[in-house]
Amino acid sequence: MRRYSRVVVKLSGEALAGPAGTGVDPASLAQLADEILAVHRLGVQIAVVIGGGNYFRGRMAEGWGIGRAEADNIGMLGTVMNALMLRGVLTARSETDVRVMTAVPMQTVAEPFIRLRADRHLRRDLIVLLAGGIGQPYVTTDYPAVQRALELDADALLVAKRGVDGVYDTDPNLSPDAKRYTTLTYREALAAGVKVMDESAFVLANEQGLLMHVFNVAAKGAMTAICEGEDIGTRITRD
Repeated sequence: MRRYSRVVVKLSGEALAGPAGTGVDPASLAQLADEILAVHRLGVQIAVVIGGGNYFRGRMAEGWGIGRAEADNIGMLGTVMNALMLRGVLTARSETDVRVMTAVPMQTVAEPFIRLRADRHLRRDLIVLLAGGIGQPYVTTDYPAVQRALELDADALLVAKRGVDGVYDTDPNLSPDAKRYTTLTYREALAAGVKVMDESAFVLANEQGLLMHVFNVAAKGAMTAICEGEDIGTRITRD
């Protein structure tokens, strides 16, 4: 029995890169496609917000000697590349109709993001891949993930992280004594300085009461299990 009828999944670019951390790893891409299709087969309407950090990040601008706004534009193009790659794998592994929608107009390769059109696609049982962030620099894909989940009236935002299976009180990669939170409020996350998402994303999610699940992208079946009612990873709720 499914808990949610519609979800938005936030995938970082690194999730597509796999162990290498850059570019696209075919095995990781195939696994992600299978996880998304498994959720879709449950009858859950699913949209995916995709990052581009496996190609370029705005904070890399200084090292390259280019402006931050220009660097963010490059990063947005990276999200479109990831979305097109993921659509290719999804359509190769199923007969499901998959649409890429972007905040940056690219009429020859993707549809522009229009909220009502995206909502209609989901109601017609299409998978929707959302790229380009919100089409503006100085914003990571964390905030757009929350914004799109709210715009599309999703029941929850599923945040797939690479290398970590939830939210911890300290960095689990540095501290063997780090403790994972099962549940957390946004206010607690902000007070603890949790870095799993941008503060602006937490503030917006808290203001609008969006439920969020943070889990390990490599955990097979995690997305499906969450949609079926299991609390895998960390569940973050309104105060």
